[in-house]
Amino acid sequence: MAKDIRIERCSGPALERYIPELARLRIEVFRDFPYLYDGNIDYEKKYLQTYIDCPESVIVIAFDGDSRSCFRQDSGIHTIHGDKVVGASTAIPMKYETEELKKPFLDHGYNLDEVFYCSESVLDKNYRGLGIGVRFFEEREAHAEELGGFKHICFCCVERPVDHPRRPADYVPLDQFWTKRGYVKHPELHTTYIWKDLDDVDETPKPMTFWLKHER
Repeated sequence: MAKDIRIERCSGPALERYIPELARLRIEVFRDFPYLYDGNIDYEKKYLQTYIDCPESVIVIAFDGDSRSCFRQDSGIHTIHGDKVVGASTAIPMKYETEELKKPFLDHGYNLDEVFYCSESVLDKNYRGLGIGVRFFEEREAHAEELGGFKHICFCCVERPVDHPRRPADYVPLDQFWTKRGYVKHPELHTTYIWKDLDDVDETPKPMTFWLKHER
């Protein structure tokens, strides 16, 4: 990892100052395939508020110590007085998640108190290949271990057709990376999420499949 990158776990009110940057980064990264997410700042701020309000959640943030970060609001340009946020990874006990996420686990007999959910990871393109993604998994898993009581750590990813018109020719799924981290795909655990794709007029449901890692 580059020596100017710093990784920190943050929870609760300490996250407030980073919400504009985290929202911007989520919108930027999720515009790419496979998510093609046409997001907006107001929704992102509301979404991230869940992690501020939950005392057991965590957001792992990657900072570049050599950069400063600016974001735009209606009142103009503002500067974050601190290192630039270049990546973030969220996680929360499944029992605090939405009904869409909890349902497949309940239907298959899981105890939600024993499931820890890794929501997503977003990373600026200029900082990929430095080992930050590995650290994101390590830090979230360490947080789950410190909380205690979890038998399963999971995440879910969108399923796009192989012949999707927006699929880049050089696109490589992250399955091998996830498998190397100890996660296994569970097709029986699936749900749908609704969002608006780029250039679409309406929101549409997207199939999502879970990957699980069983704790010892």
